[in-house]
Amino acid sequence: MHRPSIAIIGAGAVGSTIAYALTIKNLAAEVMLIDVNEKKEEGEVMDISDAMCFVETGCVTNGNFRDARGADIIIITAGVSQKPGDTRLDLLTKNANIVRSVFKGIGRLKKTAIIIIVTNPVDVITYLAQTISGLPHNQVFGSGTTLDTARLRKHVGETLGVSSQNVHGYVMGEHGNSQFVAWSSLTVGGMSAAHIKKLSAPTKNVIEKKVQMGAYDIIERKGATYYGIGLTVTDIVEAIIYNQYKILPVSARLTRWNGVSDICLGVPAIIAESGIQGQWPMSLPSAEKKKLWSSAETIRDHIKAL
Repeated sequence: MHRPSIAIIGAGAVGSTIAYALTIKNLAAEVMLIDVNEKKEEGEVMDISDAMCFVETGCVTNGNFRDARGADIIIITAGVSQKPGDTRLDLLTKNANIVRSVFKGIGRLKKTAIIIIVTNPVDVITYLAQTISGLPHNQVFGSGTTLDTARLRKHVGETLGVSSQNVHGYVMGEHGNSQFVAWSSLTVGGMSAAHIKKLSAPTKNVIEKKVQMGAYDIIERKGATYYGIGLTVTDIVEAIIYNQYKILPVSARLTRWNGVSDICLGVPAIIAESGIQGQWPMSLPSAEKKKLWSSAETIRDHIKAL
């Protein structure tokens, strides 16, 4: 089995946490951290490298943008972080310029490279990255609503007193304020949410609000979120490396998916070694379709602003 090289652009809290999670999961031959703040980048690499005797990862290194050209998977986390009171879309202009400079610095990419966008607002930045990378759209996608979906599974599990691993369903749309829980997709232990008495309409509303406000609540308390997204991205990488064909709600370019096209949104997609194999062909009920369309329009308006 090929053990890939993974480059992470951005050695802040999110990028360094992803590097650490990838290292202890033993997924790569090389994990490379790259940041314009070379001192921070070197410090993170030194810190993780001190524990290499406990893992099977080949090495953790630091480099520059040009070094990322040879990576099999490039994870982009570089950008201005969300501050208390900010929405993810508030970060658009600055982070779009940062991501443009990242691709300019890297230059020509491997034809088989997979690009995972984590930088917010992830749906708009993913669309931008697809446009400027020169790679097929299936090889460039964002973390989407995978973290939001993890939060959903946690809150539903806590409400019902079961493991979140037995909760299956999706948060869809924007990784932001216009996201929504697709309750029609949610099952617990094989039972549809519609048949679970504890999941009443008021309870669903409370859960959905907790999911939507999850990042804001964490940022208010500790200034940033990084552990959850670190493990979320690691799960996406694992699906690629092990060719798992796992269905995850990543931010992908849609084509006639429940009436939405030419936009990047978090919807269930099949992830394997060459990236996105296609969207899972779910048929949403009309109420959820309207929420998806509304979310798509929010993202479309911000893409126009670029």
